[in-house]
Amino acid sequence: MTCTIQVTVDSRDPHAQADWWAQTLGWSVEPSDEDFIRTMIVAGHATESDTLVHNGTLVWREGAAICPAGQADDPGQRILFQSVPEPKAGKNRVHWDVTLGDDDDADQARPRLEARGATYLATSNQGPHVWHVMADPEGNEFCIS
Repeated sequence: MTCTIQVTVDSRDPHAQADWWAQTLGWSVEPSDEDFIRTMIVAGHATESDTLVHNGTLVWREGAAICPAGQADDPGQRILFQSVPEPKAGKNRVHWDVTLGDDDDADQARPRLEARGATYLATSNQGPHVWHVMADPEGNEFCIS
């Protein structure tokens, strides 16, 4: 059996989260199909209140997705940020481990991420491997190493 997987993240502001994570990972926000959205509204399958304009583009209000740069036509990897009404409560049961490129290390990346809205939570290690535990602007934990 061959499977693909999409990770879905509950978000207060899915478009801001998609923008933040796309920049952090060097990925791309999947483009919006404005013509399709307008067709769905005209056909009565959606309403104007189901949409918003984000960065000058008509998008679905309830979600935004990111994928590796250059893979928007056929994303094998995808993270979907979906709107939920409640704020994050408690520790994540799942988190991302972000392995930095060869030209970067966690001590250099940490202040850059903090300047963009991330929060430093802790530094941990297992033997010689050291990582920083961070939280994104909505409080979702992730590790960088």
